[in-house]
Amino acid sequence: MIWVGLTGGIASGKSTISRFLRQAGAFIIDADQIAHAVILKEGEAYQPVVEAFGKEILDPDGEIDRKRLGRIVFNDPNRRRMLNRLVHPHVFERAESEKKEIAGRHSKGVIVFDAALLIETEAHLKMDWILLAYVDRATQIDRLTRRDGLSLAEAERRIDAQMPLDDKIPFADEVIDNRKPLAMIEEEVGRIYRRLQAGPA
Repeated sequence: MIWVGLTGGIASGKSTISRFLRQAGAFIIDADQIAHAVILKEGEAYQPVVEAFGKEILDPDGEIDRKRLGRIVFNDPNRRRMLNRLVHPHVFERAESEKKEIAGRHSKGVIVFDAALLIETEAHLKMDWILLAYVDRATQIDRLTRRDGLSLAEAERRIDAQMPLDDKIPFADEVIDNRKPLAMIEEEVGRIYRRLQAGPA
């Protein structure tokens, strides 16, 4: 079993690489999906988050409105750090449990932890190998404004809420430039997956 960290930033194409890795045969553990799960009503972080941010973040069904919560934390670094402290320990706990379960069934599997904040949270220190999805800042802004309909100011605010992708490069064992055509990216991911199956050099 090899424990691979896949990271990137907003609009860097990390989800595309994750999808290609899954298609190639890797087992994907998605930190974002887990983070969504732990703030549901039955989730471990639900009550602490509601207590920290107030009932105004709830929708009519009593669930946490992630868009409302997102607007708060993307505009306030201190509250964003608070949210991360409340949520991330539960994410890592679930991820570790999923990893053990998969490894128990597939002792030679390639297990990928897909996490935007892999380096910021120091989870990269536990990885056997790290893959970075990379684009330049201008491409991130273009994707967020054209694809997601964000204003320039909001796009820049969301990018600035994360560690710059250029600063993540030294932590990566391999960097995929996601400005290339999809077919080229898929081919590159396939080569990386086959190498990981054999054991990374």
